[in-house]
Amino acid sequence: MAEHPEVERLRIERMGHRGDGIAETPEGPVYVPFALPGETVEVDRAADRARLVTVIEKSPGRIEPICPHFGTCGGCAVQHWQEERYRAWKRDLVVTALAQAGVETTVEALVDAHGKGRRRAVLHARRGAHNSPVVGFTGRRSHMVVPIDRCPIFAPALRRAFSVARRLVEPLQLSNKPLDLHFTATDGGLDVDIRGSGPVGPEAMAALAHIAQKNRLARLTRHGEIVALLSEPRLKIGGASVVLPPGAFLQATAAGETALAGLVRKAVADARRVADLFSGVGTFALRLAASARVLAADADAAAIAALARAAGAPGLKPIETVTRDLLRWPLTAAELVPCKVAVIDPPRQGAEAQARELIKSGVARVVYVSCNPASFARDAGILVAGGFKLGRVFPVDQFRYSAHVELVGVFDR
Repeated sequence: MAEHPEVERLRIERMGHRGDGIAETPEGPVYVPFALPGETVEVDRAADRARLVTVIEKSPGRIEPICPHFGTCGGCAVQHWQEERYRAWKRDLVVTALAQAGVETTVEALVDAHGKGRRRAVLHARRGAHNSPVVGFTGRRSHMVVPIDRCPIFAPALRRAFSVARRLVEPLQLSNKPLDLHFTATDGGLDVDIRGSGPVGPEAMAALAHIAQKNRLARLTRHGEIVALLSEPRLKIGGASVVLPPGAFLQATAAGETALAGLVRKAVADARRVADLFSGVGTFALRLAASARVLAADADAAAIAALARAAGAPGLKPIETVTRDLLRWPLTAAELVPCKVAVIDPPRQGAEAQARELIKSGVARVVYVSCNPASFARDAGILVAGGFKLGRVFPVDQFRYSAHVELVGVFDR
């Protein structure tokens, strides 16, 4: 008989920023996924990482997960935690990041922005046993694809994505390298972009087009190239309607977009000229243009083109669009001269270079939207050192059960 792994008993002291329970030992902290603060657990440990074997003493905050795939799928970290404690931890991710960077401010209560659920997702497919396709998400800290047929955090319009994905991969030659299928629920129907398929012959392309039509997809693309177009994949943003580029970035939930846009609009107030930096397809620009002239810049040329087309909607003030990699080539103080307010919504790495240019500019207010408290805290330190003062910070939770949290912070000088 195989020997059982040697187990060790630990007491979980707190929750880490990735959703792992943390136990303090003489050798240092040990990270235990799926363990909760206050629990006594038995684990199989390797250095500072451990696999949960048994919960000896349960936390009063432990609840049953809502998904049978929790624990194997890598998408959710804390489905097993009572909501009030989960929400306090999520807000504390922002509080801790700011404190570690030495930034003082008031962090408001967490805004629940899950709404009806996720409206976009990337599914993975690869060749499984007997060459049969496996469709799902990757496992926790793993490249292995976990087969999944449903996800309870998806919005209703996205819930058939798994069955559609399984049909789409049938004509393709799967390998041991995962194939990615980017799904977005739009007003016109599901929009799907397939990436990583390698060369696809005419027969397979015809089969994909037939599957798209049979499954009523709005659009099917492969690396952005149209395979089938039944209706334009549009989304209403403010007073405009945007035709999305393939695989376009959007806020994860419609409720998240609404919450963030509401905070941004309130902070922008009655400004007459606004810079929207890292604008994407116009999540904020198209709303702000109802009352202000907008300068919108982003590195994604397809997103900027979609924004420029949508900007012609009746009732909007002019939106000037610029295609620019703001991480390497930020808008300069001279280019920002007409704008007294700047909205920035950078990727996870933040906007260090752009923050330094904002300090040199005549911008009096910066409304910073972030998906990473750590990079926000770093950039906040730069802005504060340059003469800005950080007001209240609003944490926004649209990635329910994960360790990801959005936030909006307002800087003035």
